[in-house]
Amino acid sequence: MKAYQELSRDELLSLKAKLEKEYEDVKGKGLKLDMSRGKPSVAQLDMGMDIFDVLNSQSDMTSIEGVDVRNYGVLDGLGEAKQMMADIMGVKAENVIVYGNASLNVMYDAVSSAVTHGVMGCTPWCKLDKVKFLCPVPGYDRHFAITQHFGIEMITVPMTPQGPDMDLVEKLVSGDESVKGIWCVPKYSNPQGYTYSDETVRRFANLKPAAKDFRIFWDNAYSVHHLYEEEERQDKILEILSECEKAGNPDMAYEFASTSKISFSGAGVAAIAASKGNLECIRKTLTIQTIGYDKINQLRHVRYFKDFEGIKAHMRKHAALMRPKFEAVLKVLEEELAGTGIGEWTRPNGGYFISFQSMEGCAKAIVAKCKEAGVTLTGAGATYPYGRDPKDSNIRIAPTYPSPEELALATDLFVLCVKLVSVEKLVEKYARTEGFCEKKAG
Repeated sequence: MKAYQELSRDELLSLKAKLEKEYEDVKGKGLKLDMSRGKPSVAQLDMGMDIFDVLNSQSDMTSIEGVDVRNYGVLDGLGEAKQMMADIMGVKAENVIVYGNASLNVMYDAVSSAVTHGVMGCTPWCKLDKVKFLCPVPGYDRHFAITQHFGIEMITVPMTPQGPDMDLVEKLVSGDESVKGIWCVPKYSNPQGYTYSDETVRRFANLKPAAKDFRIFWDNAYSVHHLYEEEERQDKILEILSECEKAGNPDMAYEFASTSKISFSGAGVAAIAASKGNLECIRKTLTIQTIGYDKINQLRHVRYFKDFEGIKAHMRKHAALMRPKFEAVLKVLEEELAGTGIGEWTRPNGGYFISFQSMEGCAKAIVAKCKEAGVTLTGAGATYPYGRDPKDSNIRIAPTYPSPEELALATDLFVLCVKLVSVEKLVEKYARTEGFCEKKAG
């Protein structure tokens, strides 16, 4: 396929007219589709409905440690729930505290507590002149929203297929005491689907921060979220807490996970894994913050999944529903855009997103055209701090929620908008060039 940049002005104008007609035809269909967030589909949610049959009015409501889950007590989670979440993260149960339904809430609490009360005896961030966070980009918009909410300055770090640019991370962390943390989605990253290499994880563990209270916020949201059953197509990652301990930095990382995209997104179980020192500090806040989280829900999840093999079996069912959707989107992108020079995209082995890079200066216009024709995407720029993508080129594609039929319509429209906006950009570039040449000749 000929690259659009190689087309003549007349060829571009002819293509533009054709694409505009196609776009008007699609607008006339009155589509109303949503691909804005990485939500499980209705079929995925239906798949786990029998979790509600595990506990009923006749059930034994006692944990394996003899705790009546209906009553007060057990601030940091049932023992069996800790083990379940430890298995998901690949850590020891003794390093886990189990919370409520959302890991985002746990991350927010960790930042909030650092701001108001400090980390393990260090000065509260609110008493410092400047606090900074490193933000690998493109990244997860809700991470950035937390640090922005607390007025923390965000510094972007480019992502690579092996993880964040570690040369830059090491330089910033070791050279600036005001750098207090970094956001990480280390496995099947949001939105690119990259998994950090062993070298990257080890370099994280061996960081030499200028700030004693620097923490790696390791959001292991997609640890068991493979798209493929074949071992060779399942990404592997080193476990950060043990690597930090080996490197002599046992307190440097907080690891987060939940069952939000395993059981139910609104009614799962979330957890943090960290060192003994970090957990002791966190528990001091928890004793003030809560009497305890929903132990009935914790017990329900443990009895439903039984063990880690049960979780993996359930995730294979998710993958069977998700894989065809990812492959369908990738097939259309490959067939329609490969070789055109107007877009690049990732091909993840897991997670919930495909990251698309348009021509520079086109992402906002592509998203706007999609919305005008009835398909809502995540806002362009959302994958960058403050919603500002300096190249205006990254678009996050979330294939999971729509039905296969809706996904086909949405992907076709997306590709059409990419083509149309790109052609418009190139025609505009021709016009500017011709105008410049005429001005120079005159």
